[in-house]
Amino acid sequence: QVQLVESGGGLVQPGGSLRLSCAASGFTFSSATMNWYRRAPGKERELVAAVGSNGIWTNYAATVKGRFTISRDNAKKTVYLQMNSLKPEDTAVYYCNVFYGMGYWGQGTQVTVSS
Repeated sequence: QVQLVESGGGLVQPGGSLRLSCAASGFTFSSATMNWYRRAPGKERELVAAVGSNGIWTNYAATVKGRFTISRDNAKKTVYLQMNSLKPEDTAVYYCNVFYGMGYWGQGTQVTVSS
C-alpha cells in the first residue's frame, strides 16, 4: 500500500532553516507528482510546493516562493522541502501528498518557528 513518511520538522528561530523529507513506498514514485501541504492552526490546508515526476517542473505558493525549494531523489523515493528564511507564519504541520488513483497523505511533521 501507499505510504508516505515525513521527517525533519522541529523548532527553529525566525530566519532559520529546516529540511523536510518524505520517504515514499507502495507506488511508482518516479512517475508521480509530489506535493507538500501545510495546515496552520485555525487555517485552511495550503499547497506549499509541488514537483513533477522528473524533478524539473516545480510550483510554489506565493507565500514561500524564493524561500522554499522542493526537490526529489527518484532513486531514494524521497521528496524534500528545503525551507530557508523561516518566519513565524510558517508554523504549521507539513504533510507530504501524492495523487495516485486517490489522494494519499503522510502523518505530518510539525514545524514551529519561534524565538
